Amino acid sequence: MTATPSVMKALREFAGSARFAQALSLTAIGVGLATHLIRSLIGWPGLLAMIAGLLVLCGVSLVARWRAVEWYGILPLTILVFVGWCAASVLWSTTPATSALRVTYLVGFAFIGVYVALMRDTIQIVRAFGEVTRALLGVSLALEVFSGILLDLPISFLGINGDITNLGPIQGIFGSRNLLGFIAVVALLTFIVEWRTHLVTRTVAIASLTLASVCVVFSGSPTAWIALAVALVALAAIYGLRRAAPATRWRWQIALLVAAIAVLITAWLVRIRIIELLDARAEFDVRLDLWREASRYLALNPLQGWGWVGAWPDSSPYLWIEAATGRQHSSALSAYVDVYFQVGVIGVLLFAALIGVALVRAWLLATGRRSVVYLWPALMLVTIAVTSFAESFAITEGGWMLLVVCAVKAARDMSWRDALAANRPTALGPGG
Repeated sequence: MTATPSVMKALREFAGSARFAQALSLTAIGVGLATHLIRSLIGWPGLLAMIAGLLVLCGVSLVARWRAVEWYGILPLTILVFVGWCAASVLWSTTPATSALRVTYLVGFAFIGVYVALMRDTIQIVRAFGEVTRALLGVSLALEVFSGILLDLPISFLGINGDITNLGPIQGIFGSRNLLGFIAVVALLTFIVEWRTHLVTRTVAIASLTLASVCVVFSGSPTAWIALAVALVALAAIYGLRRAAPATRWRWQIALLVAAIAVLITAWLVRIRIIELLDARAEFDVRLDLWREASRYLALNPLQGWGWVGAWPDSSPYLWIEAATGRQHSSALSAYVDVYFQVGVIGVLLFAALIGVALVRAWLLATGRRSVVYLWPALMLVTIAVTSFAESFAITEGGWMLLVVCAVKAARDMSWRDALAANRPTALGPGG
């Protein structure tokens, strides 16, 4: 009987330790980014069991470290309102049971993202994403070499075709070349921040950057190339703004915003030429056909959408769209179009606000703070914002988790609620 309190105390100390939080964060990030691999190996039941176990462990860790967490303003209102609207869409969904399950799935990954953001500092999060992406990209490239060079046979259950001998496209353990490209871009930018913050040795940094670059090239993903180009331009702009005098920095910020808008308008006007240069005409035509067909059904429910489902289920109207386009699709190939289709005009405005507010906060932190580590959330959000025009990674699994992590970190370091609290009088003056 006397041993029970000591055992419970030891368990509480273990669950509340920094080592446990570190290991749990690494595991959570790994599961979030490797869902395709896990599903291919142990199926949906195994993946859901792993996620459920992670949620329980994250909850236990949060309770054990309750007093160490600053709970005030932990969540941006944009996340709460967007997730709340997705949950409300169950009421008008054409598949309410599926929507309820998919909203729960969305909330689960959001909770994991919040846990990682709360338990780890930004520099620790950078280290965790660096270690996980380094391992996943290494395994992907090794399997591609094994399949395409050593065996000269596809690994069907992973979706690996062994095309590395033809210089790609490859997809590794991620199931599609575009997702591999997205993860490789995230990894490449993370490795740059790792290198600049001296988290890894020069040899590891060079090897990691080479690995990520090879994966970007061999993925053959035009989306990844565009996202990387925009992110590198953003990185150069941030470094330029950091060198500007604080008194004049806001003028440069406005000038940069005007220039960015002008570039976007120009890119839209010459989009066909850009698509031809990237040799992405086929991919663009697929998306155009899909969006055109989706717009027919959007006209029936433009305000509230068809109900949140995340990745497309095998039900109407998604089956009708697939039949009309002659292709199987797991998404609308655009996070913005997907959100618009599923939760309507209100939903897409809330989603755009979530990304936009988080990006503005992260950008101001990156340009105003001296530490290099503040570059990471800004670069991640730029990558997500750009990729979301042509892929739906930002609303599912690891991409959604990454978005939540960056939004929470940006909000905690630059919250308007904290600013109001700081300016609020602490006591009433005489006669007040």
